[in-house]
Amino acid sequence: MINFIVWLVIGGVLGWVASMLMKTDGQQGMFLNVVVGIVGAAVGGWFISPLVGVGSINDGNFSIGALVVSLIGAVILLAIVNLFRRGTAR
Repeated sequence: MINFIVWLVIGGVLGWVASMLMKTDGQQGMFLNVVVGIVGAAVGGWFISPLVGVGSINDGNFSIGALVVSLIGAVILLAIVNLFRRGTAR
């Protein structure tokens, strides 16, 4: 149970940082930041982890490498959403 709570908190923080980097923080609330962080970690885990050999936070790995992979995945997810919403990745 505690791992689930930590997973939600870390996902929320990563989603918030990704939204700050992509300048979409004003459009998102706390719930959407958590969703972006967790789904972004999944995207990073599927596409980036095999390239660099580091897991993501969805794998239960809370190392610095896993946080970076998950953050990059969240930024990629927001870029894709911005691309479809506005026509530019920003």
